[in-house]
Amino acid sequence: MDMYGTSEKELTNQQKAAILFIALGPEYSAMLFKHMSDEEIEKITLEIANQKQVTQEQKTAVISEFYQMAMAKNYLSTGGLEYAQNILEKALGSDKAASIINRLTTSLQIRPFDFLRKTDPAQLLNFIQNEHPQTIALIMAYLDPDQAATIIASLSPKRQAEVAKRIAIMDRTSPDVLREVERVLERKLSSLVTQDFTAAGGVKAIVEVLNRVDRGTEKAIIESLEVDNPELSEEIKRLMFVFEDIVMLDDRSLQMVLREVDTKDLSLALKATPQEVAAKVYKNMSKRVGDMLREEIEYMGPVKIRDVEEAQQKIVNVIRSLEDKGEIVVSRGKGDEMIV
Repeated sequence: MDMYGTSEKELTNQQKAAILFIALGPEYSAMLFKHMSDEEIEKITLEIANQKQVTQEQKTAVISEFYQMAMAKNYLSTGGLEYAQNILEKALGSDKAASIINRLTTSLQIRPFDFLRKTDPAQLLNFIQNEHPQTIALIMAYLDPDQAATIIASLSPKRQAEVAKRIAIMDRTSPDVLREVERVLERKLSSLVTQDFTAAGGVKAIVEVLNRVDRGTEKAIIESLEVDNPELSEEIKRLMFVFEDIVMLDDRSLQMVLREVDTKDLSLALKATPQEVAAKVYKNMSKRVGDMLREEIEYMGPVKIRDVEEAQQKIVNVIRSLEDKGEIVVSRGKGDEMIV
């Protein structure tokens, strides 16, 4: 017989919630319902209706568990995971504390290195710059892209390329490795969310970082990767600035791009593109030219997706070429807004 006074399988979280509402009574339950979605209310109400008989022992066990979880969450927000675990171990013992912490971190979906995401990038750079490139890459893979961009831009050119490469080829990291790295770095906030392997890094991760660094940093990293790993370099470049991103160009820059683009390529590129992208393009050309372009697209007929993508890539190449020459500015997130 377990803590819920039954030899049957353990209650689900939904069943426990229903028992908690029953134990609280109508008045307090109604107050909780005000903070829940219609779907949640419907599920709980159905589960309450399905509870044939709830013993006092079950009510006591559910309320006790709810109280322990609430207190653990409070400890967690006050002093981090290690602090919460220490308090709970003293109060409930190591096994019970570990059980509560595991459930809590899973429900809160705490990501690895959560404590570092609250740290100023300059302080964080001082904190990790002397670590092994693999450790830096692992940390950056879990940071916000803007934060990671600030850090990678401040590393030496050689280390930039090394870290970028390691982020790009990173696949999955075991929870044990994450836990050990966190403990060595700060012994502050461990945030292992599940016992599954945690996915982070990859080419898309480094692309998000590179799209936020300045052009000089990006170019230096790409050029180093072209020598070290040409295939990876090409894959990164393909994902870095896509055709749909032209909506981020200011009108003057887009007009300069359109003057350099072949009309046939432009009509092919616009054949399959979101409405907002097409609207941005038409807005930056004369009505006569826009009407001619629409007519050409209309009479073009079916086209291969590959041809559309090739045309869009040609336009992207024009954009990157003009940016390299300093003739246009491509917005790269925070701090790139233009003052007129």
